[in-house]
Amino acid sequence: MKLGIQLNSFDWTGGPKRFGATLAEIARTAEEAGFDRIGVADHLWQHPIMGGPLANEPECYTMLSFIAANTRAIRLTAMVSGVHFRHPSVLVKAVTTLDVLSGGRAALGIGSGHYEEEARGLGIPFPPQRERFEMLEEVIRIALRMWSGERGDEHPFEGKHYRLARPLNLPQSIARPHPPIMIAGDGERKTLRLVARYADACSLRPGSEIPKKLDVLRGHCEAEGREYEDIEKTCAFAFEVGERGERAGELIGQLRWLSGMGIETVIGAVPNVERITPLEIIGREVIPAVAEF
Repeated sequence: MKLGIQLNSFDWTGGPKRFGATLAEIARTAEEAGFDRIGVADHLWQHPIMGGPLANEPECYTMLSFIAANTRAIRLTAMVSGVHFRHPSVLVKAVTTLDVLSGGRAALGIGSGHYEEEARGLGIPFPPQRERFEMLEEVIRIALRMWSGERGDEHPFEGKHYRLARPLNLPQSIARPHPPIMIAGDGERKTLRLVARYADACSLRPGSEIPKKLDVLRGHCEAEGREYEDIEKTCAFAFEVGERGERAGELIGQLRWLSGMGIETVIGAVPNVERITPLEIIGREVIPAVAEF
């Protein structure tokens, strides 16, 4: 099992004046500790469950680029980009540029989006969910077209929601054939079908439903002629190890439970991550233990 860290709470000690220094220290420590990737929440307002709109919420791809400049090997992804935030060509260009600047470490984390209050508050169109799922599939198809060949695809893309006269993309990504695509969500009829058809990874909710969801994914893979084993099975989680590591054993047990259900990579939020010590504890006590799962 591999572990990643996700950053989704940003009211750190020292506030915005120390934000850059804190983020750089988090990123470098996570890499040294052996985390496989860093995921950054892609919102413009903080989510209500994390403190709401008046809490700090920096922009995702700016943060990822800063992390790239302060690390050498750790992989980078949004957790995750809603399709309503950016035109697909702008999103693909952002991920491509991150991939180039980081030496091939970027991934496209994407989903149908949520948090209507955020979108309405900032004047961003927020279509009904049915339309957002249609948009999601078109965005992925556009990404694959723009990442094809040496220059991208120069033939028009004509979809229901998007029309691109020339999906050209230069520079091309370093990761070939393209940066990995992770689709978030565990809806059985739509989301997992899209995972089977297009994605390199899924992102599930932790819980006892995981085996059922993975069985559904396996069925979609069979229908699509896709190898189930080619899809990385990930989920989000919370990495609580306590002030002095007293809960590390408990966390290892929880990760063993997830592994037993078929999860290969867990991307966890670390409480009080800005204190750095929790990352060091995870690197010392948890990552070596779960590597054997």
